[in-house]
Amino acid sequence: MSDIAASIKFEEELIKTSRGLKLYTCKWLPEDKEIKGLVFLCHGYGMECSLFMKGSGENLAKAGYGVYGIDYEGHGKSDGLRCYIPKFHNLVDDCITFFNSVKESPENKNKPAFLLGESMGGCIALLISRKEPKAWNGCVLVAPMCKISEKVKPPAIVVKTLSTLSPFIGSWKIVPSKNVIDAAFKVPEKRAQIRANPYTYQDKPRVKTVVEMLAASQKLEKNLHEITVPFLVLHGEADTVTDPEVSKALYESAQSSDKTFKLYPELWHGLLSGETDEDINKVFSDIISWLDTRILGEVLKTNADMNETSLKGLQDLSATL
Repeated sequence: MSDIAASIKFEEELIKTSRGLKLYTCKWLPEDKEIKGLVFLCHGYGMECSLFMKGSGENLAKAGYGVYGIDYEGHGKSDGLRCYIPKFHNLVDDCITFFNSVKESPENKNKPAFLLGESMGGCIALLISRKEPKAWNGCVLVAPMCKISEKVKPPAIVVKTLSTLSPFIGSWKIVPSKNVIDAAFKVPEKRAQIRANPYTYQDKPRVKTVVEMLAASQKLEKNLHEITVPFLVLHGEADTVTDPEVSKALYESAQSSDKTFKLYPELWHGLLSGETDEDINKVFSDIISWLDTRILGEVLKTNADMNETSLKGLQDLSATL
């Protein structure tokens, strides 16, 4: 057991959706320090939380955060046809339901809460923040799917054909696409580990899944200016899966007054799991530093509000004397 894992409690639970599906959830909690904030993980297409995002869970828990993950319908250890997304908004709504149940529990009441979304999970995190803009202290967006790169997206004529046929052959695994694992994760050993994960989807994309993902990313790309949540967006400059230029456009277009964009030269799509340990640690350091700064800001704001309330109380008291 690693030194990190030794100081962290890991737990798993199945929850049931209104559609009758059982979804897998998990959490990493620090055992040797007080939890200063909550981070909710949104994984990428074909991935899952317990193994693929284990590094995120452990690194953030070590830094003092309670970390919670959920496998979407059809992903990882959750119910559903493998990697079949009949309605993209179901993924968003399932996350909101689970995340809110965690935030509302007695031990987590009033704790700062952040979303961390990777690739397709970045799209989901942004859609969650758009539905609940006041509910989140910030988003960490790792190579977010605000637009699928032209280098891996099917040709336009294929996309049009798929959209027409999706009501009839939505579950078929026939969409031509480049190997995303090869394109996303740079270090061969890390790539092999991801392939060895039994819960990683490695077959061809399903028709309806591709149609839903494209529609979600295109809608988000057109409405980047509506984003108001504080965010940190990180992208590898050599990413060929999602487009770094769209992350830059998000940074430039969003209404958020608190926003940061970090571009990593020579790094690929899998910033948290596909690069060298040195580069992965650098990215996590940047993420934790950003989160800690927002936590400190919340503490200072709370103290200022308390001081203001105390001052008003004294003023009211003196007025009655």
